[in-house]
Amino acid sequence: MSTSAIAKHGISRWFRRGPWEAGAMTLIGGGIIMLVQPVSIDLYSYSFVTILAGTVGYVIVSHFPE
Repeated sequence: MSTSAIAKHGISRWFRRGPWEAGAMTLIGGGIIMLVQPVSIDLYSYSFVTILAGTVGYVIVSHFPE
């Protein structure tokens, strides 16, 4: 096996769609929970940024190979 094949296999192992999509959806879900909780104004303040980061991450990750 050549070094380029090993390097490509290593990179594709890190950039698989499944785990990253799950992480992005978890981030979106966490942002929604932060948005609707009645306890902390700080969590509410960062909820939109968290939802936005999860959405942008999901759009980027949707282009990764399976």
